[in-house]
Amino acid sequence: MIDSWAKLRFYLEADRISLGMRRSRPRLFGDDIWKYQRILRRYEHALNCLRSPLFLPVRFFWRFRYYKYSIRLNFEIPPNVCGPGLSLAHRGPVIINPATRIGTNCRIHSCVNIGTSAGTHRDAPTIGDDVYIGPGAKLFGPIQVADRIAVAAQAVVNRSFTEPDITIGGIPARKLSEKGAGEYIIRGSQLAAKAQAQ
Repeated sequence: MIDSWAKLRFYLEADRISLGMRRSRPRLFGDDIWKYQRILRRYEHALNCLRSPLFLPVRFFWRFRYYKYSIRLNFEIPPNVCGPGLSLAHRGPVIINPATRIGTNCRIHSCVNIGTSAGTHRDAPTIGDDVYIGPGAKLFGPIQVADRIAVAAQAVVNRSFTEPDITIGGIPARKLSEKGAGEYIIRGSQLAAKAQAQ
């Protein structure tokens, strides 16, 4: 969770690295996903740190920009759900329930839906660090997905997978191989932490 200016800077840098961006700022035209993620992080900071009524205009400004870019790119990603190093591979649709918790360096492709069990509002997945979620994957219910798991395209994940470093896929999902998400992930949070330490 972004609870300070230092954390905001760290999240922004980790996201930049995970997205594979070499520039320090997005271009005026293009880089829409990077712009969206920067807005999402600033909105999270405003919600968590700028709680005084004096900052109401600032919170409203970032909420408006977040809402505008969410519609433009077809993303429904609530604040304070994704850890640092988030990488959205393409424009949406990407839909994530607010009760979901996603670890660091998660790569999410288009047409992904992460939601609750039918008839509930809070029974959402907990996803570990360095997880790759392929196009069209659906994850739902109070399940756990371990670190470094690769979720194959079009998978329907409705039960927990607690063994790290595997690939899962199918309808319903099952273990497909011992190969995890390693080569599909850029570990932006680790690289950003290393850069800050120097």
